[in-house]
Amino acid sequence: MNTNIEKLYSIANKKERLIIGLMSGTSMDGLDIALCLCKNSGSKTEVKLLNFITMPYQDDFRADVKSIFSRRDADLEKVCLLNELIGFTHAELILNALKKWNISTSDIDVIASHGQTIFHAPKSLHGKSNYPNATLQIGDGDHIAVATGIITLADFRQKHLAAGGEGAPLAVYGDYLVFSKKDENRIMLNIGGIANFTFLPGDKDAAKVFSTDVGPGNTLMDQFIQLNYPGTYYDKNAERAMAGKLNPSLLKALLKNEFFETSFPKTTGPELFNLDYLKKAQEISETTTISNEDILATLCHFSANAIVDGIEKTIDSTTLPKIFMSGGGMHNPLLVKILKNALPKAIFSTTDELEINPDAKEAVLFALLANETLAGNPINFGDREGVPSVCMGKICLPN
Repeated sequence: MNTNIEKLYSIANKKERLIIGLMSGTSMDGLDIALCLCKNSGSKTEVKLLNFITMPYQDDFRADVKSIFSRRDADLEKVCLLNELIGFTHAELILNALKKWNISTSDIDVIASHGQTIFHAPKSLHGKSNYPNATLQIGDGDHIAVATGIITLADFRQKHLAAGGEGAPLAVYGDYLVFSKKDENRIMLNIGGIANFTFLPGDKDAAKVFSTDVGPGNTLMDQFIQLNYPGTYYDKNAERAMAGKLNPSLLKALLKNEFFETSFPKTTGPELFNLDYLKKAQEISETTTISNEDILATLCHFSANAIVDGIEKTIDSTTLPKIFMSGGGMHNPLLVKILKNALPKAIFSTTDELEINPDAKEAVLFALLANETLAGNPINFGDREGVPSVCMGKICLPN
């Protein structure tokens, strides 16, 4: 038997596994690296976050990736080159993190790599009846495995697509295993570039559980900041947005899109919610001359409105859900204030309460997905469209 297969078999049979989860989102501020201790599998899964760090990207590397991100006219040679470069870069950042933590590569069982999404194309966005749902993440897992010497699971989203999903959001698979609680309806709200949530019913019925995108999280605000304030990547503490005021006409135009009428679960991305989308909404609403601060305030309301609408469609208004926030948007005080005002009956918290750093949650998720692929079996989510009962991740061997 191949020694790597023997090692994989041994890892799968362990009572607990040391797994590094990786996430690089649409903000491209850096690589989130979560060192997780995963015990058992399935309904008995336990996860402990041992270490977490975001290793920042160099400006030239970030610019390289942005040059092909979410572009229909991306340079194909650049895509090929970056597929390899991102793999090598992520491997280097992992090794640097392990050195910082004084941990040997031999101590790590596997790496779970999300890769870098460069294009997301569900049918609802591309509109081509003869083509399937699609998504593309680059940063080859074999490069990570060879450069680190650690077995790597990568390319998780393709199995989800192959089994009938849209490739996202995948949070449902980890959220259900470790965050469900009897007799408490929970919303696991992640506000990254795109806002999404997982609904966890208090009866723990897997057939009712789902994850869905609901609209833009930070992506439009970040894109606007980066265009108009060079060298600034986001509106820190919503300072500029809080200096502006909501423009109802612009908000109405922003909300007028068939995406918001589509049933759950659904996915979207910056391929839809981008600066062109904003420009068209401004033209329709005749708001092309309003201040940058008013635009940012309205974009903040736009993100909040999409989140609130999604939650209200999921949980009856008389029910008191508990909302656990994670992702960069939870640090936006204006966004959080709008959410709390709009959902006064809800209890807001963060995944800190569940002993998971909110900024690390997505990286932890991929560690959980890898753990389930190695040691578990597909969870039965029923036969609903968009929530396939599958394990995910291609296995990349170091040699």
